[in-house]
Parts: sequence; structure tokens; C-alpha cells
Amino acid sequence: MGTADGKIAFITGAGQGVGQGIAFALAREGAAVAVAGRTESKLVDTVETIRGFGGVAEPIVCDVADHAQITDAIERTVEVLGGVDILVNNASLNPRGPLLELTPDVMEKAYRSGPLAALHAMRLVHPIMKARGGGSIVNMVTSAAVRWDTSGYGGYASVKEALRSLTRTAASEWGVDGIRVNAVAPHALSPGLKWWTENQPEEAAEFVKSIPLGRIGDCEEDIGRAVAWLVGDGARYLTGATVPLDGGQARWA
Repeated sequence: MGTADGKIAFITGAGQGVGQGIAFALAREGAAVAVAGRTESKLVDTVETIRGFGGVAEPIVCDVADHAQITDAIERTVEVLGGVDILVNNASLNPRGPLLELTPDVMEKAYRSGPLAALHAMRLVHPIMKARGGGSIVNMVTSAAVRWDTSGYGGYASVKEALRSLTRTAASEWGVDGIRVNAVAPHALSPGLKWWTENQPEEAAEFVKSIPLGRIGDCEEDIGRAVAWLVGDGARYLTGATVPLDGGQARWA
């Protein structure tokens, strides 16, 4: 039996990278997965792969910057798959660059697609999970806020730190309803990171040297499988935590 047998998961940004890796891992553990994201072709490819190894999945087009689309996507998940037991808020715009280059428009879009979108999805699934006897929410964050030098990462870190705060608060308020809420801060070979390592090999090599385990994580094997454990009964007493899946690189106080 898989750790997620009979569970239904809704995952944003699941057409590629970390979200896709989590979708693969949860499907292999028996969850039915709503694969949500902006690009339909990527969602279809992900779903076909899951169905190819015997999993259950549905593609659901959803731009998290449009909160009405989140509402529609979760309603569609309930209609097609029967509910939501697991929510993974993975999709988000990640603003990078010096503070003087981060315009209000850029930051507003980042917050709308990040913590505000996640909060909207969390509020939507709360009554669904409560009625089903509980559930698990995982919010994807970053270790950028605890870097030795946050230059160029301030906007990105602030968006994700807002989500970490919401994670802790939801865990505190919703534990009584049987809902666990945790955050995961990963390093993984997403398409963006692959591009960076191929185009900035020297900088990437130095980055890898700073990881005690000596490598960047695999989206499914290192991140997805850990998330599958986190939402399962083996972690049933863990909530309100930030789990660093970064090979030991960041120092979390």
C-alpha cells in the first residue's frame, strides 16, 4: 500500500519541475492528483506519464495569479476526483534582483501569485478537508531568506517568508480541524535551475560546493518523495514546520 492510497491531491505548478516531481511521487504512492498549471500541453504530458505507470491524474488549467481560476480549479477537482485531502502550493512568480529594480507592479504580481494565491487556495480547501476528517497542506518556500548574503534575493525572500508566516498561522488555527500545514524549502533541478547550471557553469559549480551533500536535489526522488512522506500518516504529528530539502546548505535558526 502507498502512503497516499485513497487521497486526492491538488498541486499547482505541476506541469514541470518541483510540482511535477511531487505529482509523480504522490501518484506513485496512490493519490489521485489534480495537475494544475498554466500550460495545458505540459499538464497533459504530466498526466499521461502518471497514467502510464498506473496512476490517476487529471489536468486542470489554472493561473494562480487569477484567484477566480483557483476557485474554479478546486471546484473542478472536487467534481472530477471527489474532494481534496492534500494541497501543494507550488506555483509562484519569484522576483529577483536588487531592491531598487523591484517595481511595485512586479512585487504586487509576485504577492498575488504567491502568498495571496496560496491563502486563497488554503481557505477554499479548509471546509473540504474538515468535512473529510482532516488533510495536509504543503507550501513551497525558499532558503533565500537565510542566505549569508541576501543581495538580489530580497523580493523573492519576502514573498516566500510571507507564505511561511501564513503556514505557521494556519497550522496553529486549523490543527483542531485535523489539518496539518507545513512548508518545504527545496533545492531541485527544475527547468530554471537546469538553465542556470548550463549557462553559468562556474557559478553553479560554486553553488553545488556549498551543499554538504554535494549535489542539487532531484524533483521527484528527493523533493517529491519527501513531500509524500510529509503528507502521510508517518508525519501525522508534524505541523507548522519548515522542512529544508536543500542537502544541508542553509542554516535555519
